[in-house]
Amino acid sequence: MSSDPSLFQLMTLLISSIGLGYTIYGKKQARAVALGCGVLLMVVPYGIRNLPLLLLVALALMLLPFFLHRLIS
Repeated sequence: MSSDPSLFQLMTLLISSIGLGYTIYGKKQARAVALGCGVLLMVVPYGIRNLPLLLLVALALMLLPFFLHRLIS
């Protein structure tokens, strides 16, 4: 991956927007895992400055509610 700052900012905006969607969904459906992952998806881009690592962490946070829901059900 290139170290283009505009690409990093775009990915940060995209990940945070997905986090907002997870947060709204988690709050409306009373799903704590989705709500927590949504909040983390909005906060994590401020702490991670490595794009491949950020994408890996974001992907894990996006998939976590689905795997936990399947595991519990």
